[in-house]
Amino acid sequence: MQSLHQSTGLFNPSTATEKPFLNGTGAGIASLATRPSPTKFSKVVKGTNPVNPGRVRQSGAAVKAILGGLAALNPLAAVKVKAVVTVKQTVGGFLADTVLVPNTVADLLGTSMILELIPAELDPKTGKPKPTVSSLASFAGINGTEIKYQASFGLSADFGTVGAVRIDNLHIREMFLKDIVLEGFATGSVNIECESWVPAKISGKPKRVFFTTKSYLPSDTPTGLKKLRTDELVVLRGSGQGERKKGDRIYDYDVYNDLGNARPVLGGKENPYPRRCRTGRPRSSKNPEDETRALYFYVPRDEEFSEIKTAQFGVKTLYSALHALVPTLETILIDPKLGFPHFTAVNNLFDQGLNLPPYSQTNLVSFLPTLIRNSAEASNDVLQFEVPPTMDRNSFFWFTDEEFARQTLAGVNPCTIQLIKEWPIMGTLDPAVYGPQESGITKELIEKEIRGYTTLEDAIQQKKLFMLDYHDVLLPFVGKTRELDNTTLYGSRTVFYLCPAGTLRPLAIELTRPPLDGKPQWKKVYVPNYSSATDVWLWRFAKAHVLSHDSAYHQLISHWLRTHCCTEPYIIAAKRQLSAMHPVHRLLLPHFRYTMEINALARQALINAGGVIESTFAPLKYCMQASSAIYGQSWRFDKEGLPHDLINRGLAVEDPSAPHGVKLTIEDYPYANDGLLIWDSIKTWVTDYVNQYYPDSQSVSSDAELQAWWSEVRNQGHEDKKDEPWWPTISTQQDLVEVCTTIIWVVSGHHAAVNFGQYAFGGYFPNQPTTARKPEQALLATLPSQIQATTVMTVLDVLSAHAPDEEYLGGPIEPAWRDDPNVKAAFEKFNGRQKEIEGEIDARNADSSRKNRSGAGVYPYELLKPFSESGVTGKGVPYSISI
Repeated sequence: MQSLHQSTGLFNPSTATEKPFLNGTGAGIASLATRPSPTKFSKVVKGTNPVNPGRVRQSGAAVKAILGGLAALNPLAAVKVKAVVTVKQTVGGFLADTVLVPNTVADLLGTSMILELIPAELDPKTGKPKPTVSSLASFAGINGTEIKYQASFGLSADFGTVGAVRIDNLHIREMFLKDIVLEGFATGSVNIECESWVPAKISGKPKRVFFTTKSYLPSDTPTGLKKLRTDELVVLRGSGQGERKKGDRIYDYDVYNDLGNARPVLGGKENPYPRRCRTGRPRSSKNPEDETRALYFYVPRDEEFSEIKTAQFGVKTLYSALHALVPTLETILIDPKLGFPHFTAVNNLFDQGLNLPPYSQTNLVSFLPTLIRNSAEASNDVLQFEVPPTMDRNSFFWFTDEEFARQTLAGVNPCTIQLIKEWPIMGTLDPAVYGPQESGITKELIEKEIRGYTTLEDAIQQKKLFMLDYHDVLLPFVGKTRELDNTTLYGSRTVFYLCPAGTLRPLAIELTRPPLDGKPQWKKVYVPNYSSATDVWLWRFAKAHVLSHDSAYHQLISHWLRTHCCTEPYIIAAKRQLSAMHPVHRLLLPHFRYTMEINALARQALINAGGVIESTFAPLKYCMQASSAIYGQSWRFDKEGLPHDLINRGLAVEDPSAPHGVKLTIEDYPYANDGLLIWDSIKTWVTDYVNQYYPDSQSVSSDAELQAWWSEVRNQGHEDKKDEPWWPTISTQQDLVEVCTTIIWVVSGHHAAVNFGQYAFGGYFPNQPTTARKPEQALLATLPSQIQATTVMTVLDVLSAHAPDEEYLGGPIEPAWRDDPNVKAAFEKFNGRQKEIEGEIDARNADSSRKNRSGAGVYPYELLKPFSESGVTGKGVPYSISI
């Protein structure tokens, strides 16, 4: 048996025996390997073998005959190459506890995996594939969480450059292959970054092919790799038939028809929506339009969480916690309608917590270790929330008009406020159905609230009036939502005035109810009036309703729809149309990690019928229909980039002389100020990267894979919007830079801004109530019930946290970027810029003239600081939508 180096635990190469063998074109010649004995050789072919069923050993004579043929074909075995293979230890993989010992023995007996080196070029004389060379990898030991293997090859002088490696996994389970390093070439090592699951041979799934880290446009693909490049994409696309199983690597599209309980299908003319990944599960017998639901929602194997993320953090934690927490809360809070009797009871969630049943009856502490405390006095657990940092700075922060207005610019939903450009304010809904379109907020009222500073006309001309407009988006759902038990809803408009200090002041709130039950449209305008207790509380009631609308819009649109949901088609199309060796695939890859699994888990527990969103956010069971309606009405890819979004909302105008090409309407706008720093850094990096691979516009327009990807994003991924005229084309380097920068911004900066501050701003739920209840006789009675509030607080705590293995924008460099000197230099500049941005944001938060992010009791704006520690920090911009 091969010896192991005792001091390091790694394989001692001095005892290794070379085991190269010839595969020709890869067909007809079976695998060849040496036995540990230096004098006998054997060839592995199909048959029966006591160590590895399904395989037998051929005689030494047969092997010598094959080796003779190899020598005849390859008289100049000029290069000796060693492959070092790194496999990550995994809980469910081939080193799982139940098979650890047998597989270690199998490794030592030489039955681990076969590596097949594939030449990059065809034979120039015949135009046919050159012979490939294979070797059986030997177990070389365990180093921390990694398992090492080695294989040796003898390559002929005319083998040429290695273009790819084909892996045949002989273990009884799949393995997670980290990378392969080929050593021994005069030009240096060849790196093959895998970071992927390789199925076991006995699974019947195809062998895996991995390309080197050198990127190629389709037209530049080495001749020996062209067919492999095409074949890999065919595998990933699948046939569009059958049910997808765990471990599959197939990417395809489907509508949202798996939310359960006969919810309307999202996707199609009636309910336009982006597409999700197809699972192929059977249709429901009760409702044939619906796909059946299951405990496991398929995502392609390489889209699943890393085991660190799965074990220590993530939506799986949330999914498990909710399935344990909600039933537990229901045993404590018997009445689901029960609200909080007084604000002290709300504060007790942080000071004392909720007593849970005996810990032996629940497993909550394993899911929510930061929220569950063990009681020293009794054998029970306590659900006790951390004090949100906003509340920690000022326990009454949520009560003030100043904070109400500030959060439209520096809160968790800073991307919906818009400039008022004309008067009167008008809606667009059918007046025959929803009543008069004109707002009840009048010129006289506005000028009274401005208190003589200016006239209405001058305020509009000077760009001083702004609005949160949730009128038209919510009004169609008011009637249906009000029919639900203990629930109310309005459409709303809130008008703000930009003060000389650069802060906003709320002027008026309009709440509207459409014609219902034979009654005409009802609308009422509230203003900040402190002349009587009644007026004070009416204003606070109105603010509570607006906050619930803002909270719902944030979760459904700013967060779920614009980031998670709309991104999934980009990922599916990229996997189906862009080869793993395509430079744009490698540019976008780190920005797509984990998103598909998070979205699948969201369909299981968050956006599904009766899930967290439907149970706690207005308009409750109509949430997903509302997000579909808003997608159909207002989502445009060309407005998703930050500068275009700001211009579209009237918060900026184009200005080539300005630092970022735009001039902000509100100078102290923390989300925009910091976001433009991130946007510009991304665009500079993407420009440098794109120009490295595309020398001119013709190289962009003629890139078949690139054009197929973008066409599929439009025509299949966002099929319901495919005929819109605003879709950008990708014909030049600048077009490609803008598209990629937009996608990267959405999944990094935009998502960070609307996700990682959720607990900071919503952990104290009166600041961000998720729904409003009736009767509306007291403020606390209007706010969410105890079970709604505690469920949402738990969700926000998990969603706001960074994983221990989080990768931040400009952080770890991708191997393909590292191995290209020009790309590496561009990335290092990008990385350095993120560090500079950190310092610039710190300086801004220390600037007392910036009232929207600095001052007594003001929570500093850090959501777009690029880096962070793990946990709930209120900062950090990950590469991807990783939670």
